[in-house]
Amino acid sequence: MKNLLKIVPMLLMATCFIGCSDDEDEIVIPTIEVNYVTLHGDWMLQEWNGAELPEGTYMYITFDRSEKSFVIYQNFDSMYGRKITGTFELEKDYYKGDVITGKYDFEKGEWNNEYIITDMLESGSMVWSAGDDVSKYVRCDSIPSNIIDEATRPEF
Repeated sequence: MKNLLKIVPMLLMATCFIGCSDDEDEIVIPTIEVNYVTLHGDWMLQEWNGAELPEGTYMYITFDRSEKSFVIYQNFDSMYGRKITGTFELEKDYYKGDVITGKYDFEKGEWNNEYIITDMLESGSMVWSAGDDVSKYVRCDSIPSNIIDEATRPEF
């Protein structure tokens, strides 16, 4: 009887461990590798530091993989759109991950930051981080023609 009293609690504990499984279905969001091919195309800034952009504010960027160039259309620092061009480089850093850096055309210098690209998803979004700044971009079919027209209008 003494042995039975020792065995029953052990069997109950074993049953508890068998009933709990670590094989629960985890939600896996499919990501893709960050490289020149997957970055190629048109992107729209959707969120900046967790918030949507103020109404009327925009930023679009087009990456060309063959030229390693970019074209930005934005109105962050002006009430009118601007077109900014340059080149970019991708690097895989062992500690940081996928890093993008850029240089503006016309000797305007380098980007203020290097950005770490994370969460590049098959669904067509990616996140860029530089210190406390976090930007979420979504892939778009094309940049609206009114944005391009506004940014490329002749200066007076």
